[in-house]
Amino acid sequence: MGNDQVKVFLKDLGKRFGEVVAVDQVTLEVYTGEFLTLLGPSGSGKTTTLMMIAGFEFPTEGEIFIEGKDVSDIPPSKRNIGMVFQNYALFPHMTVYENIAFPLKMKKFSKAEISKRVGAVLEKVKLFGFERRYPKQLSGGQQQRIALARALVFDPPLLLMDEPLGALDKKLREYMQIEIKNIQRDLKVTTIYVTHDQAEALTMSNRIAVFNQGRVEQIGAPEEIYDWPANKFVADFIGETNFLEGSVKRIADNGYWFRSIGGSEFLLPKQKEMSIDEKVVVAIRPEKIVILTERLKGFNYLEGKVDEVIYVGETRRYRIRLNDMESLFVKQQSYFEARLIKGSDKVLIGWPIYGAQIL
Repeated sequence: MGNDQVKVFLKDLGKRFGEVVAVDQVTLEVYTGEFLTLLGPSGSGKTTTLMMIAGFEFPTEGEIFIEGKDVSDIPPSKRNIGMVFQNYALFPHMTVYENIAFPLKMKKFSKAEISKRVGAVLEKVKLFGFERRYPKQLSGGQQQRIALARALVFDPPLLLMDEPLGALDKKLREYMQIEIKNIQRDLKVTTIYVTHDQAEALTMSNRIAVFNQGRVEQIGAPEEIYDWPANKFVADFIGETNFLEGSVKRIADNGYWFRSIGGSEFLLPKQKEMSIDEKVVVAIRPEKIVILTERLKGFNYLEGKVDEVIYVGETRRYRIRLNDMESLFVKQQSYFEARLIKGSDKVLIGWPIYGAQIL
């Protein structure tokens, strides 16, 4: 553990609750100054992993290193970690100033230093002047910023955040995502963030670790996770995806001809070596498919019928029936011509050959 670029290292980390395996042999590195998100559905092990890093749960097996030091059996108070929870955990009987100052008082900071640090961190979260208010006098977004200020006021080497925006409405949540990311980037504080919200993870993270049944299915940059999912679980969990099952029918110079179980045929890129009759699952993102009026070079094409048109403001979603067994969802911007496409219309759809992912 001599690499000073690695702030946190989890080695073969495991946690069991009786017969239930909550975390199963997780190994990952968190780099200094990065924003890493643990993403996954409920019960996937992401929060249990975070609680072990914080010290609120102790691992059944494996080790946790923070700044090169094994902290696996050290209590939370000795780990010097900032934490922000979904319920904010602010003291209702304390003012904003007293809430933020609390960890500094516990660490025996002087009154002058406390005053200086509280003022500085309130500036960072854009709530300077709110010192004398009580939590009940603040909005949800303001309470969340105070909780963040309290977690940052003692300059922790590591910030842990567990579903911190889950209680906020959509618009405020999206605003706070950018605010938190900007604060994190300005302070360069290493952050591990837990969420089940895919859009939130894509918006905020330098890297994402996708959890499923206690294991990490894939870890990488948001673009990598979204465009090159490691398997069907990741492709299905991150965003919206069309899946077609079938097999390789013949090999071409520039790819593989694929035939789905419903009889649809198109060209797949040579992303990996495959053989004739090999069974594969193909993933195609809805926004990579377009409804066309003419054929374009470098595209795959299928004909279908519009089963459904779903208007969602800036985009329209179309369900295109290909045959009796298969449909594809298409997502397009709501430009004027899109209004002319109606249910039951026959359409030509296409996507760039490299727009499909072989799983």
